[in-house]
Amino acid sequence: MRNSTRVLAAVAALSLFAAACGSDSDDESGSAGTDAAAETTAASGGDSTEGADTTAGADTTAAGGDTTTAPSGGGEDVKVGLLFDITGRGDKSFNDSAAAGLDKAVQDFGIQASESTPTGDSDRADRLNLMVSEGNDLVIGVGFLWSDSVNAGAEANPDVSFGLVDATPSNNNGTPDDFSDDTDWPNGAGLTFAEHEGSFLVGAAAALKSQSGKIGFIGGVEIDLIKKFEAGYEAGAKAVNPDIEILSQYVSQPPDFNGFNDSAKGKEIASAMYADGADVIYAAAGATNLGVFEAAKDAGEPGSVWAIGVDSDQYQTVGPDLQPYILTSMIKHVDVAVYNTIKSYIDGTFEPGQQIFDLSVGGVDYATSGGFVDDIADQLDAFKEQIISGEIVVPTAPEG
Repeated sequence: MRNSTRVLAAVAALSLFAAACGSDSDDESGSAGTDAAAETTAASGGDSTEGADTTAGADTTAAGGDTTTAPSGGGEDVKVGLLFDITGRGDKSFNDSAAAGLDKAVQDFGIQASESTPTGDSDRADRLNLMVSEGNDLVIGVGFLWSDSVNAGAEANPDVSFGLVDATPSNNNGTPDDFSDDTDWPNGAGLTFAEHEGSFLVGAAAALKSQSGKIGFIGGVEIDLIKKFEAGYEAGAKAVNPDIEILSQYVSQPPDFNGFNDSAKGKEIASAMYADGADVIYAAAGATNLGVFEAAKDAGEPGSVWAIGVDSDQYQTVGPDLQPYILTSMIKHVDVAVYNTIKSYIDGTFEPGQQIFDLSVGGVDYATSGGFVDDIADQLDAFKEQIISGEIVVPTAPEG
């Protein structure tokens, strides 16, 4: 893929790397064409995946936030292919959420669905090309690692529509960090999310639960996208307590992106914040988040210190020893994005370019696993409605 598209995609997904797709390696790849054909399977219609947070998928909303009654049928002649990342179904994260959206579309519209899981980067293109050769009308890649293949596929197959989670397929003619002359493919949609809105809600949760009046934010790499998470978190916390103190630190600076995969450094930073009096820390740092959760466990008894996960319901992805410390997580509902994209294709309203899934369509939210935010859910939901109505406009850059 061209340079700036890779930067944009990497930023969007590496920040949430652990929750979204895990690590990838060309060394794991086998015979790409053979494996792709052997492992491309029909998607199961309507089956729920154990451990997946599929609440939004069950109550998918139309644009504007109004709950809709799912239509029956209408897509029997439509073929949709879903390209997972290497962890496939069962990851309790992005893949499971995407699968839930596909399964619901099978149930509601009667589409013909297939799915494929790569073994590494080198067989991605073959798997996408197989989806195209099998006559799929719409092909969706889950995660930024599909960017190269989706870009090439969109260019080579103008009669096929493509979706890409966490990035936008585009023809980049510029340089890194300069997107002014990028051109979106007319048959490619980027399924992206309003991370700052979801972060506002967990920021409010942090302030409502904090006993010390001091909370923390840890970002993987100090880039504009991760600053959106920080900005929303800061705004949500200050909406509850204007005098709250927020400690903020990034694990690494660009072009060093190791901050998304350094749990030891995450634990070190979080431990220092807890020692300095912070009792809730929100981490938007991918695999680094695990170290933050471990630091919370070391810092005190459950209920005295908290950590907040990101991207998926991280309560569902950690062991029972860490679950009592996960207050909530900022969730990106990939199921909603996948389902709504399929629906738009069937309706004839599919649009290319960046599609932002925000609170109004259930694209982002906060997790409730563990029941730790049950006592403040009414307040969080009130903030949610104010954001949806426009009464609250969440900033995309921190105050500082």
